[in-house]
Amino acid sequence: MIRDTFKGRRGIQTYVWIYCMVLTVLILITIWLCQYVFLYNYYQSAKISSISHEADRIITAYGTPDEEIVNRTVAYENNMCIIITDSEGNPVVRENNLGSFSKLNNDIENNYSMYIYEIKSELQKSGNVNYTTTFSNKDPDVKEMIYCQKIYKDDTPSQAYLFIECTVEPMDSTVSIIREQLIYITIILFELAFIVTVFITMRVSRPIVQITKTAKRFGEGDFNVKFEGEGYKEAEELALVLNDAKNELRKVSDLRKDLIANISHDLRTPLTMVKAYAEMIRDLSGDNPVKRAEHVQVIIDEADRLSNLVNNLLDLSKLESGNMELNLQKFSIVDKLNDCMTRYQLVIEQNGYDMKYEADDDREVTADPDKLDQVIYNFLNNAINYTNDDKVIRLKQINMDKKVRIEVSDNGKGIAKDMLPKVFDRYYRDAKVKRDVVGTGLGLAICKEILKCHGFAFGVRSEEGKGTTFWFEIPCK
Repeated sequence: MIRDTFKGRRGIQTYVWIYCMVLTVLILITIWLCQYVFLYNYYQSAKISSISHEADRIITAYGTPDEEIVNRTVAYENNMCIIITDSEGNPVVRENNLGSFSKLNNDIENNYSMYIYEIKSELQKSGNVNYTTTFSNKDPDVKEMIYCQKIYKDDTPSQAYLFIECTVEPMDSTVSIIREQLIYITIILFELAFIVTVFITMRVSRPIVQITKTAKRFGEGDFNVKFEGEGYKEAEELALVLNDAKNELRKVSDLRKDLIANISHDLRTPLTMVKAYAEMIRDLSGDNPVKRAEHVQVIIDEADRLSNLVNNLLDLSKLESGNMELNLQKFSIVDKLNDCMTRYQLVIEQNGYDMKYEADDDREVTADPDKLDQVIYNFLNNAINYTNDDKVIRLKQINMDKKVRIEVSDNGKGIAKDMLPKVFDRYYRDAKVKRDVVGTGLGLAICKEILKCHGFAFGVRSEEGKGTTFWFEIPCK
């Protein structure tokens, strides 16, 4: 059924592979756009910037003893034709490294400076510091660029103009080589991308696939599985969370089994007694008023026991589900504890318990008084069940800073240190206690939920052979 639900859906391997290939395609598209659409404009802009830098060197050296050396060096290093004219267009400086292919040099040698005049006019029209134009030189069949800039020098008798001519043709051969290489790069990159993405998808999906397989076994009821997410952080965190969830579910499963077993045992005994004594009344004591009254009383007692068990289960379910509402009131803690002790007076007199209340100064606390009674009674009943033969039980009130601690202590055999975390669990009972213990086994679990609902701190301390103390703390002003 689950497989049918996800039939036709892509797995994580497919998605990772698609995303990696899309990224590869986008990268290649970007490279091709840069090579075929934007490269020439970028190169031309870079060339202009380079020429402008060389022009600054030439202008700086103009009119100085270094002028000839600088012009010759710049023309040689950059394969340029450099001409400086006066305001009338007459050449003042000329350094040609383009040979007979230089358009500017040919115009000057032929005493024809119309082209230079046109460039000067365009510079003046633009209103900029410099002017650049490109053209195709038909003689060598190459593309060239001419740069023009006006020279401002205070120490020169008149204004001058700098003209720089250079070829941009080498770019075409370079681009041709780059574009040819780009085809091979694209093919190689696609092949590498395919291999790498397959490896990545396997690497990414392997922990998830393993966790899924383990989860299927866990879903079938195998609590011995172990989730492993080796590979990367997220998978390891997921495995850790699932292992924690598995352990908690195992506890719930074990608790459910214990709960069913204990409830079955607790229900079986009183039901057996009820049935047995009902049959005795029917067959033996029906006509004997004394025997009949005794047997009926046993039935009533066992029915009360069943009723208490069911009520405790209902209370615990309400508390654990959060449906139990608290009736918070302010009251005297001393009066409350004295009232609790009064109800045990008959038990003290008839059974010889040394049960005392050690009070402190009175304080006003806020809690649900009925629920607090339930906690104190459960703690006291637990002490009665587990105290030693001298039957010493103490109910203590200890005032602390902004809180009151209530302690119930017995002098029984105590609880082993490794068993202390379990004392508030359902149906926990110390296996060392051999005598019969009165109760349903749910009292301390109910106390825990009541105290948690109030937000009170609580706990237990015990030492084997010296007794046990249950405590909780009530905040107060």
